[in-house]
Amino acid sequence: MPPENTNSVLVTSGGHCVIFDAWGRADDWDNILKNRGLQLAAIYSTHGHSDHISAAPELARRHNVPWFLKKEDLSLILWGNQILDFWELPHISDNFIQPQDLNAGKVKILNDIDMEVILSPGHSRGGVMFYFPEYKILLTGDTIFHDSIGRNDLPGGDIAQLQESISNLIGRDLPDDTYVVHGHGEDSMIGTLKKCNPYFKA
Repeated sequence: MPPENTNSVLVTSGGHCVIFDAWGRADDWDNILKNRGLQLAAIYSTHGHSDHISAAPELARRHNVPWFLKKEDLSLILWGNQILDFWELPHISDNFIQPQDLNAGKVKILNDIDMEVILSPGHSRGGVMFYFPEYKILLTGDTIFHDSIGRNDLPGGDIAQLQESISNLIGRDLPDDTYVVHGHGEDSMIGTLKKCNPYFKA
C-alpha cells in the first residue's frame, strides 16, 4: 500500500481498535480489520497531509466512527488530492466526513487506554503528537524523525513553530526508554533521539 514509508499505528483492546494516521486505501484497511476480527472505534491523525489521512474519511464513513484532526489542518484535506494522484490513490471526495477537532490534554480511547494529545505545530499548523504514558509510547507524526525533523516548506509549515514544538517535547523530559514511532522511517526511543538527532537538544 503506497506510500510505503508512512507509518500507521493500530491500537487494539478487546476486539475494538483505533487507527492512527490511516494512509493508503480504505479497502486495504477493511481487509486488515476483517482478517483480525476487529471493530473500528475511531481514527486519529497527527496532521492533515494526504500521506497520513488518505483512508481516514472513507473509513469514518463506512464504519460510522469519529475521525479526529486538528481544525487548523482542515484546508489540507482536499489540497492533498494532487499528491494522491502521484501515488495512484483515490481522491478524497468534496463531501468528505468532517473530522472532529482535537484539544491538548488527556483523553481515554477504547475505554481503558489513556492517551495525551500534545500540540506540535510547525510541520503543519494543526500538527499533534500522541503519548501513551502507561506504555511509554510516543507517536510524533512528522514533527521529528530518528535523525531529522519534518519539512516546513509545505502549506502551514513554520520552522520557528516546529523548533518550539520540539523544545516543548524536550521539556517534558520523557523517560529515555519511551518508544517513539515517527511518521516516516525507523522507530526510535527518546534516549536515541538525545544521542542521534541534532535537533533534539535542550
